[in-house]
Amino acid sequence: MERMIERCAGLDVHQATVVACVLINERGKRPGKQLRTFGTMTHELEELRDWLVAERVTHVGMESTGVYWRPVHAVLEEHVEVIVGNTRHIRNVPGRKTDVKDAEWIADLVCCGLIRTSFVPPKPLRELRELLRYRRKLTEAQAAERNRLQKLLETANIKLGSVATDVFGASGRAILRALIDNTASPAEMAELARGRLRRKRGELTHALNGRMDDTHRFLLSMQLRRVEDIEALIETLDQRIDEKLTPYRTEMALLTQIPGVDWVVAAVLISEIGTDMSVFVSVHHLAAWAGLCPGSHESAGKRRSTAARKGNVHLRTILVGAARPAARTKGSYFKDKYYRLKARRGAMRAGVAIAHKILVAAYHMLARRVDYRELGEAYLDQIDQTRTAANLKRRLERLGYVVSMLLKPPGPDTDPTVAATA
Repeated sequence: MERMIERCAGLDVHQATVVACVLINERGKRPGKQLRTFGTMTHELEELRDWLVAERVTHVGMESTGVYWRPVHAVLEEHVEVIVGNTRHIRNVPGRKTDVKDAEWIADLVCCGLIRTSFVPPKPLRELRELLRYRRKLTEAQAAERNRLQKLLETANIKLGSVATDVFGASGRAILRALIDNTASPAEMAELARGRLRRKRGELTHALNGRMDDTHRFLLSMQLRRVEDIEALIETLDQRIDEKLTPYRTEMALLTQIPGVDWVVAAVLISEIGTDMSVFVSVHHLAAWAGLCPGSHESAGKRRSTAARKGNVHLRTILVGAARPAARTKGSYFKDKYYRLKARRGAMRAGVAIAHKILVAAYHMLARRVDYRELGEAYLDQIDQTRTAANLKRRLERLGYVVSMLLKPPGPDTDPTVAATA
């Protein structure tokens, strides 16, 4: 293989050690190789950096193993070009495996330009990523704690969730605190209801007549306190995220035009894919990287599983979640597309398809700096009017109608006119 880089290095990164292999391939000189092992403390990584700079290394490659590569990347990124490769793409052939051989293999791949660089966003976006990913964990913990609380109420035969739409609304929390205090009767607790829930005070009285003991009240107080603590943490985190989003107000305003995309989804899009779309080869490459495109598996002329491939789990889950409100947007292309696919392929596949559509729209809006253009609910019918008319004619004929189709003269409002008689 042709060696393209004169001075490069391969790093085999672990939790406690980093094995480095430097390859020197200068013209007119015999190829050289140097091997050293460093620790992962900050001062040891700085020694690694100084050694690489002294050897005039220009490119350094390593695997994206867990989180261990991140401190190494942070120390080296301002001094050499760091190539972070997918572990599956640069795995060595089976056989004798040692840390030294792994470092040599990575160095050889870097030297020949055979490692495809993974997308590593700039530092401001990496900081935003950390905040938003932690917010996701807090949201999941909050949902889990709410589910545990409602399960506890069911074990005590308190049917608050069967009457109140939101157990954790203003009325629900007042009733939960009254249950913890154990100082009010079911009828008195029902009087704590506010708004439209007051119309159901009779049902509430029966729903709150359960069998709560001291253990139930003790656990209920802890769970309610934990829910409120997580809510306070999320609120504090949102303030910090809002500060980090200040340089990206223009991109946020663009992305929130897409149906189903709120500020959280827009922020995750910016933090995960960045604002410079030139780092992706095409929109298809981005969809594959996010895990929102069909798989490709064909052997012996037979197509096998086409399940969506693995990708960026944080981006994929937030977009699939955004597909639901997008599919409920009246008059939108997403709604029509979702229900067409849902009828044939099911709700989950339809949701992934709409998530793919949202990602494609976000890519083009960020790449071209253009506003979102709604295609409309009739777009799919308009792009293939002949097929649509034929399908409608067939359905009417099944109902016993005799259908004759007349085409209007060519013009701006050309549409087939259907006359149906029983």
